[in-house]
Amino acid sequence: MRFKLLKVAALSLVVMTSGCSMFERLVYHPDINQGNYLTPAEVAKVQQGMTQQQVQFALGTPMLKDPFGSQTWYYVFREEPGHQKVRQETLTLTFDSNGILTKIDKQGNMPNFSAPATKS
Repeated sequence: MRFKLLKVAALSLVVMTSGCSMFERLVYHPDINQGNYLTPAEVAKVQQGMTQQQVQFALGTPMLKDPFGSQTWYYVFREEPGHQKVRQETLTLTFDSNGILTKIDKQGNMPNFSAPATKS
């Protein structure tokens, strides 16, 4: 009797310490998307020399504008698929004091940008 009780106690301890980690893939986790989703076609429209109004028309309202007056806009997209790693893409646009786009910076897996058009 004592052996059975010890066996049940050990089995119960193993089950309780493993928690739900064994069944993690069986539990549904919804995909969570947050921020500005930008398509390659939308990103290709943005070029240096554009005004803030033109950029906002092409991409929409930025997720974050720098509150300290440095004229920097952030378009952030964060994707958390159910059972996969979190992916984040950030497009940072910097404007000069006249509101003209001077710098385009991307982080993550953002689509490539087209080079500014030059007249010959």
